Amino acid sequence: MRDPIILEQVKTSLAELVRLSPGRAIEVRIPPYAAVQCGEGPTHTRGTPANVIEMDADTWLALVHGEKKWADALGEGLINASGARADLSALLPLQNRISS
Repeated sequence: MRDPIILEQVKTSLAELVRLSPGRAIEVRIPPYAAVQCGEGPTHTRGTPANVIEMDADTWLALVHGEKKWADALGEGLINASGARADLSALLPLQNRISS
């Protein structure tokens, strides 16, 4: 069962990510809460995207709030990232960019 508070935090932060980095070159997945496409580059339309980032909600929200760094989470195996553009480190943390 999805926690409604976490669901709202994930959806709000992913919407901000898309606002800051529009496009469809990267798919960011936070199962079971949400998935979005963002980032400039070749547009993904069918099948598995070339650039995929997947992690759990706790890891995503820690990155969003600056409680964890991208490189650390990646090194700890908390992020599954594939593809040349599968790196959000330049956009995180989002905490100061999200409107209340």
